[in-house]
Amino acid sequence: MLYNIHSPLEQFEVVSLAYTEIPYFGHVALTNLGLYTIITVFFVLAFHILGFNHKIVPSRWSLSLESSFASVHGLVKSQVGAANERFLPFVYSLFFFLLFANLNGNIPYGFTVTTSAIVSMGLSVIVFIGVTILGLSIHKVHFFSFFVPAGTPLALVPFLAPIELISYLARALSLGVRLLANMAAGHSLMKILGGFLFSLFTSSFLISILTIVPFVIFIAIIVLEFAVSFIQAYVFCILTSSYIKDAIDLH
Repeated sequence: MLYNIHSPLEQFEVVSLAYTEIPYFGHVALTNLGLYTIITVFFVLAFHILGFNHKIVPSRWSLSLESSFASVHGLVKSQVGAANERFLPFVYSLFFFLLFANLNGNIPYGFTVTTSAIVSMGLSVIVFIGVTILGLSIHKVHFFSFFVPAGTPLALVPFLAPIELISYLARALSLGVRLLANMAAGHSLMKILGGFLFSLFTSSFLISILTIVPFVIFIAIIVLEFAVSFIQAYVFCILTSSYIKDAIDLH
């Protein structure tokens, strides 16, 4: 969240922070997107290293890690079913990457990785391609029966099959669009309100006193944005698990 920029959307721009020339690779640049992706991975690893407590009395980090694992495992098990152990590592890693990426964006002057279309849409397309390959590898040609609802009259198949195909292809974008839109909307709102409150606080003493009430509301919105960071990571993983279940059982 950047509070000294002119446009609410400028905080989502990917900018170069440093660059160098590497033999055989050419021009290599470090952007804010790359930096905060590295920071996100560092936080994920640090959280798990702190959580691996082998003492008799578990630490708060250990309890947090165990609770997180139980929650994600329960999510995958309820969605995928008996085959959940195969896909738990992927969904687990995806959840923590998205969670810490979202939370990093709530730090002032930070950059939210998931507000980048290349990240959100890239993850969405990767999940879509992965579940499609999974479905084809399991069901072969029978996989295409997924686009014909059970009990559909033969005369309606030419009409319903394209609709189901379009609905299925929309999955490649829906996951990423949902994540990107929710994170970008929340941060844009916080930027607009933050700039407005700053102008009120610096206008006059009386207006500054009256601005305390909307400032309390602004703090509540910040807390809500932290909650959204958890919710969006959870929703992304729920839908991913649901798509995996569809690929396995052709629901």
